[in-house]
Amino acid sequence: MFRYFENLVDPYISYEETDTPPTRLWPFLRDYSRPFRRVFAVAGAMSAVVAAVELWLIYYLGRIIDILRDSGPAAFWAEHGTELILVALFILVVRPLLQALDVLLLNNAVLPNFGTLIRWRAHRQVLRQSVGWFENDFAGRIANRIMQTPPAAGEAVFQVFDAITFSIAYVAGAAILLSGADPRLLIPLLVWLGFFMLLVRWTVRRVGPASKAASDARSAVTGRVVDSYTNIHSVKMFAHHDREIDYARDAIERARETFQAEMRIYTVMDVTLVALNGLLIIGVVGWAIWLWIGGSATAGVVASAAALTLRLNAMTGWIMWALSSFFQNLGIVAEGMETIAQPVTLTDAPDAVPLVVREGRIETFGLTHHYGRGFGGLDAISLRVEPGEKVGLIGRSGAGKSTLVKLLLRFYDPDGGRIEIDGQDISEVTQESLRLAVGMVQQDSSLLHRSVRDNILYGRPGACEAEMIAAAEKAEAMEFIADLVDPEGRTGFDAEVGERGVKLSGGQRQRIALARVILKDSPILVLDEATSALDSEVEAAIQHTLRGMMDGKTVIAIAHRLSTIAQMDRILVLDGGKIVEEGSHNALLAKNGLYARFWNRQSGGFIGTTEAAE
Repeated sequence: MFRYFENLVDPYISYEETDTPPTRLWPFLRDYSRPFRRVFAVAGAMSAVVAAVELWLIYYLGRIIDILRDSGPAAFWAEHGTELILVALFILVVRPLLQALDVLLLNNAVLPNFGTLIRWRAHRQVLRQSVGWFENDFAGRIANRIMQTPPAAGEAVFQVFDAITFSIAYVAGAAILLSGADPRLLIPLLVWLGFFMLLVRWTVRRVGPASKAASDARSAVTGRVVDSYTNIHSVKMFAHHDREIDYARDAIERARETFQAEMRIYTVMDVTLVALNGLLIIGVVGWAIWLWIGGSATAGVVASAAALTLRLNAMTGWIMWALSSFFQNLGIVAEGMETIAQPVTLTDAPDAVPLVVREGRIETFGLTHHYGRGFGGLDAISLRVEPGEKVGLIGRSGAGKSTLVKLLLRFYDPDGGRIEIDGQDISEVTQESLRLAVGMVQQDSSLLHRSVRDNILYGRPGACEAEMIAAAEKAEAMEFIADLVDPEGRTGFDAEVGERGVKLSGGQRQRIALARVILKDSPILVLDEATSALDSEVEAAIQHTLRGMMDGKTVIAIAHRLSTIAQMDRILVLDGGKIVEEGSHNALLAKNGLYARFWNRQSGGFIGTTEAAE
């Protein structure tokens, strides 16, 4: 039974992804709710049915009192025994079945699947964003919004059917019940309902913004705390424990202040609601008694009116909290939408085709990119890298080396110009095929918080065990992998490396990263300070591996350690976003220009920092 309801909606059902998701709350929720339309319709109907049953029980209580008044003990069972048996069976059998269907729809069909669907689709949407998009926000805040939005949306939907639909049906039914007894009993109910709706309006208009502010503040706390934890080595190394505490405290205090403001609204709501409910009880029950005194109402009507108002008195607090929770959760969803509903700006062209690398020729034409600042980056770079050519890039920090590589991988779109691979404009091919064609080893190759095996196979998930081991051997990683043991007792390739690979040394991380790229075996290879984290002995071995990796590939290598690129076919010297020199190592030394100055000034093989500039 549970499995049937749990499988009514598949949260992973196929859907059409969009680069421009709805940015307004209701269209956003409507879009995500589309697979649940039928379930929502049935859940709404069942909520109304359950409310009708509750009202009928109150009505029947009044009828019992009138029957007891009009019938003697002897005649009571003879005249009404069958009716009472049927009512008892309805209460014992039918009512629990209706209630079971109602809660099964909400608890088992809607709640687990609706939150899962939102989390799944939100994660997919965020992963489609560009590298630059992620660089503009805290990873912790992004993750917090992805995690807190689905349960908030699920809770909002739950309140719609568990409380709001139920309460609307209940109040409407109460009005019908009272008017059937005596239309005049509607007057105090309607007066109370008017004041109650004013209180609801006052509360709702304040709870939504207050909840969003509190949610924003909580996300800020998460972002700051995760930032401290992620960079714990820097925190400890610079002895900034107290500074980080103060940094977090500012955000925590802001979260406390916003939560206090939210709770003040609830306090005013609670006190006002108690006063209004007193008005309801005195108005309806007092009027019913007055009508009974005047002979216009039976004792059953008084009993029904009293039971109904006491039930409404108990319900109104729950209804108000449900409404407040509904709009509070909508505020959390609205805050999450600031991340989830952002448009994907770096997209494949509508008619994009897979990149086909036949030779590996790379050409740039007037390539310009300044990160929206009007300076820095690249300025009208035009170059041609022939198939199989090995090209080194050097220059001061900020000269544009990494920018060129990021544009090649299409982590950003250029401000001007274009890049072609074998005559194919990379903006017109699919991003996935482009990045599959490029293998890259970075200076700081962070690893996934998974096993060594998973990290190496990330280069080519379909590779067999023997291919993975061969890649690790070529990267000179087998010796330390064999000795790895994680806190859970897993060893070797099964050992987990920790977040960003923190359980490994820099050199060990780099060798696993190299193994990953060796396994990928892409026709274009990019090396960004690939051996900077290695000691001299290991570097010598890795350099031999790299030379083997570069055979038959087009290679672009960035290095500050000039000895690592001296054997390249051609070296490009970047300065101020432009190519200022190019040629072989010997030719550039003969020119006695910027490259020669770098070579002469380097200490231990590094470009001197005295001339470094942004």
